[in-house]
Amino acid sequence: MSTSAVVTYWFVSALDSATVLATEARADRGFGRKYLAQLNPSWPITTIGQFPLNRSSQASAGEFYIGGYPGVTVVQTWIDDIGLLAETDPDMLSSRPAPDVYVIAVGDDSDFGGFAHFSGGVLKRCLSGTREFLTEDIGLPEPFEAPYWAGETTEPRGGISLPFEPRDIARAAERAWVGVDVSPEGPDIQVVGYAVDGRPEPRIEEPRKVGKEKLTPSGVEIVAYDDYEIQPAEREGDEFVRLAEAAGAAFRRVSRTVRRRAGDMRESITERIRHSDRP
Repeated sequence: MSTSAVVTYWFVSALDSATVLATEARADRGFGRKYLAQLNPSWPITTIGQFPLNRSSQASAGEFYIGGYPGVTVVQTWIDDIGLLAETDPDMLSSRPAPDVYVIAVGDDSDFGGFAHFSGGVLKRCLSGTREFLTEDIGLPEPFEAPYWAGETTEPRGGISLPFEPRDIARAAERAWVGVDVSPEGPDIQVVGYAVDGRPEPRIEEPRKVGKEKLTPSGVEIVAYDDYEIQPAEREGDEFVRLAEAAGAAFRRVSRTVRRRAGDMRESITERIRHSDRP
């Protein structure tokens, strides 16, 4: 039975990938386009947006999310039949010059999960499968695996079921190897999204001068293709606060004007009454 999965490849040559990713460097659109052209020259490449990998929906069929930073490259895509991670395409593994390549796979519509570490092109550790069926278990377990095998992370099912969710241990492998939490709680990992299935370029609004209100908390410009960009939740609340403050200020100005005119009218009437007995 084939298993579809979202697969993330990490090509790491930096001594400290966590520090590199913590800088939240902006992704280069040209880098990803050149990478895909070298990976498969026949692909029609369409840019579909720029966004944080860890705050976006995962890549779908025909899509690649790519980010290139000093000593670290991340490539996420969707694979219809994941097969064995130990047999990852050698062309893919060598698509970027890096001594260490980490492969993280998470089932698209199942509880499948897995991870693999290639060092110098040689497989060092690989694990994949579902809760009920372990497909691969190659190499010595890594330290981060201990609480999962001990059943400390997931409620037991009994029988032949694994004592952990494969998707969870795959994400733990990513955190341990890459050095940062690749989730909304971690630093923004800026990537550019591309489609290679021939879809047209998305319609982009005319560029406008961007102020601070158009930036994410990390200082990254919000692009027009917002299907792939998760806007900061607090931004909408800030807008309502600004509108409320403006309405309150306008109300206070109008109130002061009404009170001033009412006072003037009272003084005028009083003056007229005071002099009404004069010829």
